[in-house]
Amino acid sequence: MSKIVFIGGGNMASCLIGGMLANGFSSHDIMVSEPNEASRQRIASTHGILTTKDNIAAVSQADIVVLAVKPQILGAVASPLATALGHGPIVVSIAAGIPVSALQNWLGQTLKIVRAMPNTPAMVQSGATGLFASQSLSADQQSIIENIFTAVGYACWVDQESQIDAVTAVSGSGPAYFFLIYEAMLKVAQELGLDNQTSSQLTLHTALGAARLALASDKTPEELRQQVTSPGGTTQAAIESFQSQDLENVFRVAMTGALDRAKEMSDDFAG
Repeated sequence: MSKIVFIGGGNMASCLIGGMLANGFSSHDIMVSEPNEASRQRIASTHGILTTKDNIAAVSQADIVVLAVKPQILGAVASPLATALGHGPIVVSIAAGIPVSALQNWLGQTLKIVRAMPNTPAMVQSGATGLFASQSLSADQQSIIENIFTAVGYACWVDQESQIDAVTAVSGSGPAYFFLIYEAMLKVAQELGLDNQTSSQLTLHTALGAARLALASDKTPEELRQQVTSPGGTTQAAIESFQSQDLENVFRVAMTGALDRAKEMSDDFAG
């Protein structure tokens, strides 16, 4: 089994490790290097895995190194690791906006690097992650990287690094779009006379049910919408109102803005 080392023991690392252990990974094959003692103790207690504060010692025998620190400090954390990566592990970065070119400058030009863009629902095993590899991976290597992220939800590969920015605009930032819709529906439901608890539960279960229905169906989104929309009915009245406000273009402008910002962040780190 591959030895997997996480550099950084924050929330995303912890949820990935929890999902991995629940899906057949051995605790003996996972280690976390984390400078904060309280965090190390929490991780060791929660997951029963080895922890350390020595990044270089941790990565020296690793088959896969997962960089799970904030983008702003990744360069400072990654650069000292270069001398310990001569054995050629796969490096996986979950830091948003850090391009492969920057990672190669810090770590070495010949390493196989995977950029991963998970999202926060991974914390409840319902995440969506886009993956891009700088070089071709073997079937076994690709499988184990996939298994790390499918342990907490859905994962897919993209062919070009630029597509990771699109993943960021769709699923990376996407949970916040739905939370914004949740906020709006909750507020309006209360204005219509429902209490907070009822408004919240109806809205959340409707969202959950719609997602499950779409996942289970082979119908297009348009067909699913039409299935709910009776001519001249209440749903049609609501849909026509959304369409009169050009809702599709509202999303287009917003998601394009997220894409543009992701590109700017990558350009900043690319130098």
